[in-house]
Amino acid sequence: MNIPTLRGIIKRRILVNFKSDPVAVQRLLPEGFRPKLHRGKAVAGICLIRLEHIRPKLAPEFLGLSSENAAHRIAVEWDEDGNTREGVFIPRRDTNSAINALAGGTLFPGEHNRADFTVVETGDRIDFSMKSRDDEIKVEVSGRFADELPKDSMFEKLEDSSEFFRGGALGYSATRDQKHLDGITLETMEWKVRPLDVETVSSTFYDDRSIFPEGTIEFDHALIMKDVEHEWHSAPAYPLK
Repeated sequence: MNIPTLRGIIKRRILVNFKSDPVAVQRLLPEGFRPKLHRGKAVAGICLIRLEHIRPKLAPEFLGLSSENAAHRIAVEWDEDGNTREGVFIPRRDTNSAINALAGGTLFPGEHNRADFTVVETGDRIDFSMKSRDDEIKVEVSGRFADELPKDSMFEKLEDSSEFFRGGALGYSATRDQKHLDGITLETMEWKVRPLDVETVSSTFYDDRSIFPEGTIEFDHALIMKDVEHEWHSAPAYPLK
């Protein structure tokens, strides 16, 4: 799928990260993908992102669109032309934008489900909730900006976590026809994250014990970035066998 480069602002992006059993995660991945591990654990998560002024690269900013979006994702690796590549596999995308839902998978990569979002930001605090309109997915996150990762995180330093997730710029999204994955690459003009001290977190996807049996997944930490110029670039589809 060849689309024009899209440009805009990441007004807010929260990466909510879970450590998981690699065997449980592998069952969710298309053939050819394997979990990208950190200290023996697979890393799954949710990207909660507010986009503003999204438009074709050469279009004026005032024509841009804004939206709230959520992507459940898993850090993955795969082999291509004798090299190991990395990115994320996205089994589910949700958005409050009717345009994203209608055009995703047709005019640009990434099929989206419609959802309702409630986000309250006050000073250094954020309270986020999302419920999909098909009643399949509900996400809640609350916390405050912080300077350090949780003491029990599997990442020893913020720099380690930052570099791990920076490698997930190429995302492959599940599609309804199950014949291919849509591909898209995020290019940020600046990469700077800080920890989010999470007080409450839940996702019906990761809480589903038919997908993740008891003891196979646990919240690890969250990161937040704000006011970042970025571009979206189309990537070749990933064929499914």
